[in-house]
Amino acid sequence: VLELLRGVQRGSEDRKRSLSHLRWALQNKDTQQKFVRLDGSIRTLIGLFTSSLADMQMEAARCLHELSHSSDPAVAEACLPVTSYLLTYLSGHSVEFTELCLYTLGNLVVESEAVRKQLLPQGIIPVLASCIQSPHEAVLEGLGYLLSQFLQAKEAPTEIIPLVLDSVLPQHMLRLVCSGLKAGIGASLEFAWCLHYIICSHTANAALLSLGALPALTSLLLNLASEIPQDTPEGLELLVCPVLRCLSNLLAEETGCEVQIQDERLLIALFLILQCFLQQHPFIAQECLWLLNNLTADKPFFCSALFSLDLLPALLQLLPCSQMASVLVLTVLCNIAEKGPAYCQQLHQQPALPLLLPTLMLPDPEVVGQCLELLHLLFLHWPEAAADFVRQGGHQALEQHQSTPELQERARALLDMVGPPLGASAFSPCHTMLSAFS
Repeated sequence: VLELLRGVQRGSEDRKRSLSHLRWALQNKDTQQKFVRLDGSIRTLIGLFTSSLADMQMEAARCLHELSHSSDPAVAEACLPVTSYLLTYLSGHSVEFTELCLYTLGNLVVESEAVRKQLLPQGIIPVLASCIQSPHEAVLEGLGYLLSQFLQAKEAPTEIIPLVLDSVLPQHMLRLVCSGLKAGIGASLEFAWCLHYIICSHTANAALLSLGALPALTSLLLNLASEIPQDTPEGLELLVCPVLRCLSNLLAEETGCEVQIQDERLLIALFLILQCFLQQHPFIAQECLWLLNNLTADKPFFCSALFSLDLLPALLQLLPCSQMASVLVLTVLCNIAEKGPAYCQQLHQQPALPLLLPTLMLPDPEVVGQCLELLHLLFLHWPEAAADFVRQGGHQALEQHQSTPELQERARALLDMVGPPLGASAFSPCHTMLSAFS
């Protein structure tokens, strides 16, 4: 390493070759640590990085990029003197050079709070706001990567996101995300995650809603779903995931948002996405169900649409997919049942009860607990469902949970509601233990 550094410093004819060899050597973790401890090593790279020789400048940039991959914060902090130059070179030079600077900065901010603290007063946010208007896909993708690393920092909610919100970045991010596949899936994906991190900070939702985030993201999801029946582009599921999360989180945080997206096509899009990705990418099912839960939680519009579009059978088929899917499906069904007798009557008319009985036999207390909650709502609003439940052998299914500590109160409450087993006495609903569900 020392010999390579001397070769670079001597300025001989084979300096470029020494620099190239150094770049390859810096892919090794031990070499990275040894290099930054050598006197004048970073200063030499900075000199070449800021030189007027384009080929030397590019090789030095590649060396710095290799160093930025180090997981050792000491290596990242040794690179602190180069950050101002990296920022300067984000405006101008070749696309490849700008892209390299963006990824180098992105790697450095992951590992070092000191780097992040230095970049903010150096004006990184205004520089990024300028870069986001670049017409080059590679630059936009690199910018999205750098910004996503910044937005995941522990100090992001208080120190970084307010600066981002005061810039033009949010509106351009939203535009690029909603351009979907037209802008290139890489850039759209990076900025979708950026929006997700901003939304999760709980400080920016009003600003994003004022920019029309809900209708824009809804429209994007409809467009993505429309791509599915023809020819699903590779990596589409990766973009769908943060878009679903953004919509879910916006709905969870803001009251009245559902009024802005009363569009039945959103449900069709969700089930198309589920059908397409369930087998190969089961994590998408959880994201779709989270959004469906938030859509059905308050207003009855989407609850009614599930029935009018005959989507309930498809929802019920997801019950056995996974533990999380079971809980979320049952939660959506509870959202529907909470809307009152008319909704519970429609649930009863669907093949819900026969599917709930096997669910009650599962060993998972969380799944069974959510199932008991659903049965409580059904029996409360539509007593005919309780009678049907007993006829199908539900009494025995409830009895087995009387000895499970976290379930026994709710199981006993339901047993009181449905009355004794068939043949023991007449069915007589009892509401004395409903407080178990409050």
